[in-house]
Amino acid sequence: MASEGLKARRRSDYGFQLEYRTRWSDNDMYHHLNNSVYYYLFDSVVNTYLIKHCALHPPTSPQIGLVVNSNCTYLAPIEFPAIVDLALRVNKLGKSSVTYEIGVFEQGKDEVMAVGGFVHVFVDRDTRRPATTGMSEALKRGLQDLVSHKASL
Repeated sequence: MASEGLKARRRSDYGFQLEYRTRWSDNDMYHHLNNSVYYYLFDSVVNTYLIKHCALHPPTSPQIGLVVNSNCTYLAPIEFPAIVDLALRVNKLGKSSVTYEIGVFEQGKDEVMAVGGFVHVFVDRDTRRPATTGMSEALKRGLQDLVSHKASL
């Protein structure tokens, strides 16, 4: 998607938000949030949602999510000290896969600073293969709540 479309993202386009307070060590030598930190944050907001709303317990759940694709479009820099809101939605929900989108907003600002995401494929913990029935009902139910009706923006 073109960055112009991504720049139009608003907090209301997302169904779940998580606050993160940046740390001094999050900055890179250019004095802004390092690109690797964004991926750490994406993983954190998704897994927080899965644990709280989808009955996922990473150490013991029979299914686990493997990341098979990830991306990020950086629209404006963030630098320490800042508080960011990580906003999450589901753009596509398949039988065993889910495509997430995360908007990164600096608290107090309406403009989206970055938009990224990744694809999880849920597989059997032991075989690392998708179940023939797809993801568990608890996962589907929880993720369905985040499916975006604005995914075509």
